[in-house]
Amino acid sequence: MAQARQVPEVMREGDVIDLLLHQHAMIRDLFDEVERAAPERRREPFRRLVRLLAVHETAEEEFVHPYARRKFEGGGAVVADRLKEENEAKRLLSWLERKGPMDPEFPGILDLLRVAVLSHARAEERYEFTQLRAHTTSAERRAMAVAVRAAQALGPTHPHPGVESATRNLLLGPPVAVLDRARDIIRNTLGAIGRGGG
Repeated sequence: MAQARQVPEVMREGDVIDLLLHQHAMIRDLFDEVERAAPERRREPFRRLVRLLAVHETAEEEFVHPYARRKFEGGGAVVADRLKEENEAKRLLSWLERKGPMDPEFPGILDLLRVAVLSHARAEERYEFTQLRAHTTSAERRAMAVAVRAAQALGPTHPHPGVESATRNLLLGPPVAVLDRARDIIRNTLGAIGRGGG
């Protein structure tokens, strides 16, 4: 009997909806990891959560939301609601990033962020992704997946509240991304030195 061949993960994510759903699952897992970690061990999983949320939302704002606005009736209203949710989540995430995982208020604000982000993800999945899948071809979704991956590779790695439109992301995103990545390198270097690694 022939054994079923497994489809490589990268192939399953050739569709932008599948890619974004996979990232939503990764975000849920990272929230769990941050919450389970002892306060002194939260910094690294929280850094990964911040980065994933930043690149994920930027790519959605640059490519997915504008496409949704045009592709289905009522898309503009659906996207407007998602952008409001994203701005609120970015504000909470920025606060957490400034204060750091050792701040006594961190767990409570992290809970608020988790609820906001996961509610936002469910709304995207229910109202936006379902409609996009119904009103786009597989070729369109594959092309969007390529665009989303490229945007994520080049996008900001930290939240920037107030930059939720495609136009603002395209104008401000590249310089902000360079600054974010430089800041990441400096933080990582200083962290390694502080741990005796440099």
